[in-house]
Amino acid sequence: MLFNSISFAVFLPIVFVLYWFATKGNQKIQNVLLLVASYYFYACWDWRFLFLLVFSTLLDYFTGLKMAEAKTRRVKSFWFWLSIVVNLGFLGVFKYYNFFAGSLAEGLSLLGFEADFRTLQVILPVGISFYTFHGLSYVIDIYKEKIKPEKSFIDYSVFVSFFPLLVAGPIERATHLLPQIQQRRDFNYAKAKDGLRQILWGLFKKIVIADNCAEVANLIFNNHEDYSGSALVIGAILFAFQIYGDFSGYSDIALGTARLFGIDLLKNFAFPYFSRDIAEFWRRWHISLSSWFRDYLYIPLGGSKGGAWSKVRNVFIIFLVSGFWHGANWTFVAWGFVNALFIMPSILFNTNRDNVDIVAQGRIFPTIQEFLAVCTTFCMTVFCWIFFRSEDVSHALSYIGRIFSKSLFTVPNVVLGHKLWFLVPFLIIEWFGRESEYAISKIELKFPVFVRWGFYYTVIVAVLYFAGSKQQFIYFQF
Repeated sequence: MLFNSISFAVFLPIVFVLYWFATKGNQKIQNVLLLVASYYFYACWDWRFLFLLVFSTLLDYFTGLKMAEAKTRRVKSFWFWLSIVVNLGFLGVFKYYNFFAGSLAEGLSLLGFEADFRTLQVILPVGISFYTFHGLSYVIDIYKEKIKPEKSFIDYSVFVSFFPLLVAGPIERATHLLPQIQQRRDFNYAKAKDGLRQILWGLFKKIVIADNCAEVANLIFNNHEDYSGSALVIGAILFAFQIYGDFSGYSDIALGTARLFGIDLLKNFAFPYFSRDIAEFWRRWHISLSSWFRDYLYIPLGGSKGGAWSKVRNVFIIFLVSGFWHGANWTFVAWGFVNALFIMPSILFNTNRDNVDIVAQGRIFPTIQEFLAVCTTFCMTVFCWIFFRSEDVSHALSYIGRIFSKSLFTVPNVVLGHKLWFLVPFLIIEWFGRESEYAISKIELKFPVFVRWGFYYTVIVAVLYFAGSKQQFIYFQF
């Protein structure tokens, strides 16, 4: 079930009404309802893969209890590693087995050996990377004695499978979400209204911005030999807005939907394209994943402590793993490698925390220096996205090679169409709302009622007008 589908538009109000009116404020019944709704939400994609979700939930739930009961460190470590190995094993089989088998066969072929490894004819279970990381963080935190295991299986199951975040995040922590699931939740009109506003803005990002950018970006990337270097630059820029509108739009819908049920999820995007360096970009893009790798991989490796070699090693490890997390393709590894190269100077010279606050905070316009820094960072990010979008590394290199040719200085031979003019007001709104939780969160504080409702109706009309070409969210494949 997609957030931008008619089925979800029917599903959400039904669950909302049952949640607040049929349960009569009973927290236990509310959680049971959320669990049933979440499993139904997931089963609408493919009910056969529900067993993976349920098995992963059972494994980590009982593992957490067993680690707490363990009398010795050895027993505790056994249960810990059992959960880690099984969870990563499932992820490896479904997501990476065919990739490794194919890569090994190609490598042996280059050495003169012919090998034919049997591949698995299975589809990737949607959301497996996200709910696996939910469980892993829970188990690791128990092992490190940061939290105690959850005794209620229903509550823990809701933490893992809460439908707004189930298939594409944000990647929640038990320390943040579980306490909200355990406590009584009363209906809050202001919070629900804010949730609807964020859902609307998320739908606008996805349907009006991302899907329209996708039409042109896909055409250019899939036929890049037919376009000039200048047109390829436009294609890369449009993909940058496509993936931002797509993924941050999903996150907005997820956070807004959760708020309808009295639950606050972790913020996942903080206007990343207004960053002044790559380090700032990664503090603002896919925040839940970046912080996950920081806390569970980068810091245990030593983080930014130690000598230059340690810093270089740790940065490359975290970015290569992050790239590989996104998909079983060398393009994602290359994407992580290039990002590591771009962020390395700020790590080595300890300038990675220079830009913590939002750009031009408290001001309407940035300084020339800030503007140039934002533009430079955006260009570097767009360059990295070429690897992310390409079918394989050779496709990416061919695309980049054609950009840096004489045709870069010619008139772009691509028709953009009227749909992309929405990018202009979108960027203006994002800029003026950059200090808020999301771009239009404080619209009630800034404008009179007739302006607000005029804006809302305009956004709704735009969403409905472009809603015909429904496209799946990009991060469903991860």
